[in-house]
Amino acid sequence: MQDPAAITVVAALEVSTDDQPPGAKEGQLGDADVLVQLSRLVQGAFARIADRHDLTPVQGRLLCVLAQGPRGMTELARCCGVEKAALTGLVDRAERRGLAERTPVPGDRRALRVTLTEAGRRSAAAFHAEVTAELNQLLSPLAPKDREQFRTAMATITQSAGRTAGWGAC
Repeated sequence: MQDPAAITVVAALEVSTDDQPPGAKEGQLGDADVLVQLSRLVQGAFARIADRHDLTPVQGRLLCVLAQGPRGMTELARCCGVEKAALTGLVDRAERRGLAERTPVPGDRRALRVTLTEAGRRSAAAFHAEVTAELNQLLSPLAPKDREQFRTAMATITQSAGRTAGWGAC
């Protein structure tokens, strides 16, 4: 039996809309609609898995960013898409759960660096593995050639938008 989320990816390409772009075939979404649908699928998977790990999606993002190495508070706020004040609370909660710790930056008495604890590294690895498996499942209906084309197209989009690929990237 196929995963319902994977079926949704394929079905998203066949949904009809009233305002299709010129040249679109009947029953196909426009490019922006497909990207929105894909975003919903990815965000939904991320949120479901975060919930299973007793995390919020932004806490999951924090763990994934910190899994790549320690980060300063300003950089973390930018990577997680939150204000510095909100990040303070986010890091406070991660510290209380034993997932992260703040340490002073040598030579800058005002700056702090956030690092995962051993429990945080285990949690980040488990969360990352589960999200990766579910997202890979979304692509399972695609033939290997189509998956390669998808990766190439996504790399082009993210590079042109000035974003770097990877879990720890901002």
